[in-house]
Amino acid sequence: MFRLIIIQTAIISAVVINCVELMTLDPKLQHILSNQTNQAREYDSVPIESGADVIDAVVIKAVEIPEERVTYEGAQLWRVLADGEQSEFVSYLQDTGDVSMWTGNESIVDVLVRPESISRVTRFLRERQVKYDIIIPDLQQAIDQENPSASEEELEELEGRKARYAWWKRRKRQHKSHIHSNITSIPRYLVASEYGGGNDVYQKKIKKGELDTLMAGHRMEWTRYHRLDDIYGYIDYLAQTYPDICSSMAIGTSFEGRPIKLLRISKGEKNVPAIWIDGGIHAREWISTASVTYIINYLVENSDDLKADYYILPVVNPDGYEYTFRGDRLWRKNRSSPEKGGVCIGVDLNRNFGYRWGGLGTSRQPCREIYAGTGPFSEPETAAIKNFFEATSANFKAFLTFHSYGQYILYPWGYAQRVPPDYADLDRVAQKSAVAMKKATTQNTVYTVGNSATALYAAAGGSDDWAKAMLKIKYAYTIELRDKGRNGFILPAGYIIPTAKEALASVLTITDAARKL
Repeated sequence: MFRLIIIQTAIISAVVINCVELMTLDPKLQHILSNQTNQAREYDSVPIESGADVIDAVVIKAVEIPEERVTYEGAQLWRVLADGEQSEFVSYLQDTGDVSMWTGNESIVDVLVRPESISRVTRFLRERQVKYDIIIPDLQQAIDQENPSASEEELEELEGRKARYAWWKRRKRQHKSHIHSNITSIPRYLVASEYGGGNDVYQKKIKKGELDTLMAGHRMEWTRYHRLDDIYGYIDYLAQTYPDICSSMAIGTSFEGRPIKLLRISKGEKNVPAIWIDGGIHAREWISTASVTYIINYLVENSDDLKADYYILPVVNPDGYEYTFRGDRLWRKNRSSPEKGGVCIGVDLNRNFGYRWGGLGTSRQPCREIYAGTGPFSEPETAAIKNFFEATSANFKAFLTFHSYGQYILYPWGYAQRVPPDYADLDRVAQKSAVAMKKATTQNTVYTVGNSATALYAAAGGSDDWAKAMLKIKYAYTIELRDKGRNGFILPAGYIIPTAKEALASVLTITDAARKL
């Protein structure tokens, strides 16, 4: 196990300085990794390409982390038609720092072009007869319009309505035969603005017994993207309000010290499959986290019909997710400190899992967005997931990780253009999911099904590959949600509900398949 000690030494002018001691690789973990590699070879019978050895120890230097908000004024999103040797031109522009890749496959690549590079990239591509379209002419304008804001009073009123609804639901569950005669007697819930204080006053009143803790509300709804506190408050609310079906736990702590909160939704029945669902492993993919919380809401609201035990992690990367609200909307990685002598922050958590780590589609350069870290599970966020699965006795039959964007249902392998022995089963269930997702809304949204490395791009060290190869979970999928690129990562909040309905349709379809195993 990695030992990571973080000492917060100062907070000066919104700059946090962290001191990190020596991080070492325990000999027991080396043994586990060695055994896992042997198991993987037996599982898919594909030789592992030679690569760098796992780093035994690394000292991470204390750094200053800037908190200034990053602006994308004048930056643009381009779609480049780059097949064959033309893709090498795009790779060259990435290496020079003129563009940053968002997504793509063998023929089309979406790239962010910064304003100071627009004329240079335009000339470079035209000279080489590479075609491109400008998808978003001003990224900052799109960011500003993406997420409607709400006042504190509106949020408090929402929290009150949620509390009253929870009370009504509790009464309905306890007195089903008398609900119609009692519905008019629901008391009005006083929100913070009505007794002269904010949430701090509200919490004090609860502690003093002046308010009923069962009437505590939450702020979650799906017309806007929510901050981490709202999401965690919602998880706590569900665990407190519906303890018979909901329980929460922190499976670990992020690099910056935030809890990594998991919600379990279960009726406690025996012989039912366990389903893992996560979102937000890449910080900027807000729609993945919003969709996962919507799925949580549906499962709780329809708990009488639960067909599985669900283990749901809506925000795998809490530090990065929070940073997208207060610093850089398009941040992707976690927020771990640079290597010794380095300046670049963060690791791509979906390149950090312990199966084929460091292979295709990854980088050993800390400044790249696909930097895989110093070794498998080098990051506290991925290590927390690994430790959870090592400790659980749940009977997992499906592993679903939600991302954006592109509208894909992808199954292993992601490390190379190869498939596992049971790929036909994976494809069949994925095709059913695509049909269900298309029917979930009136927009008839089409999701493409395929092998990760073939349909999209190769990416070693992904969580779905690890779940399939190492945990032997039957149905392992990466689901890339809306859209096809018109908005990319900056999907307006008005699309949350229809996208989440599509995500839910995939969950229900895959749950039915898992029940038949």
